[in-house]
Amino acid sequence: MRWPGVRRRAFEAEPALTPGRGGYAAGGFEMVRDFERSKGDLVIQQADKITGLPLWVIEVIDADPEARQRTVKVKVAAQYQPVVPDAPAGSPFTAIEFEGLMATPYVDASRCRAKDTGKCGARMAYSLKATGVRAPSRGIGRPVPEHKDAA
Repeated sequence: MRWPGVRRRAFEAEPALTPGRGGYAAGGFEMVRDFERSKGDLVIQQADKITGLPLWVIEVIDADPEARQRTVKVKVAAQYQPVVPDAPAGSPFTAIEFEGLMATPYVDASRCRAKDTGKCGARMAYSLKATGVRAPSRGIGRPVPEHKDAA
């Protein structure tokens, strides 16, 4: 939905989905389909509006216990398909860290049924885009409970 005179602005989201908070790949990267230009069996990959680079998407599990969503999708603009780093030996999860992670807020009006019911369920949402992905620069930490004095 477009609002006249309102511009969407991205903001830096580096603290999210990083080792201290926990970001885990839930699979590999897939191309983002451009639904407006694709027709039938002809699949055209969506390109980044700013750089013109092909867009790839990955589903990420957010290990933050206070996260509102357990999984999010992050798009990465890259000439070639990004590769998820190898998981540590014995671990079923691959910890990842994003480079240049940006969040762009928007109004999701897909739930708005004002014409039918008189109520609008529109909500604030955001999309995540990064410039790259890598193995974490430090280990994934777990929140440490507050220490109680033994006295």
